[in-house]
Amino acid sequence: MPSYLHRDEEFMRLAIEQARLAAQLGEIPVGAVVVKDDQVIGRGYNRREIDSSATAHAEVLAIEDACKHLGTWRLTDCELYVTLEPCPMCAGAIINARIRRVIYGAKDERAGCCGSVADFFVMPFNHNPLSRSGILAEECKTLLLDFFSSLRNEE
Repeated sequence: MPSYLHRDEEFMRLAIEQARLAAQLGEIPVGAVVVKDDQVIGRGYNRREIDSSATAHAEVLAIEDACKHLGTWRLTDCELYVTLEPCPMCAGAIINARIRRVIYGAKDERAGCCGSVADFFVMPFNHNPLSRSGILAEECKTLLLDFFSSLRNEE
């Protein structure tokens, strides 16, 4: 396995840990980490229900954490690892933060904006992050499927 694949899997596993924290709190299990120079500088997991906030997505929270860590909104030398393909809001936040590269696990056929429904990263915005999909996709997808299955079983 090429070294960059091993590295991507390593950081995706950290994003999966964040997603598990969300699931333990009854939130949709999506997790994210922001990495700079092989160091995690931002973490986040879905907190929409807990925070009563439509913008409390894993990616947005991880970006906010990274910005605080660096003391700037520009994350130009950073990568974002997220368990689910970013939605329009999160793709916009990624573009605005100038994140260099986005690596995600499972595709989101209903709201994904890195190729599934739309691809914001190839549109003529002022910044175009690179993206890579499918890293530990089955594990990421299983987290979501198990979560929604358990919700249905509770009804």
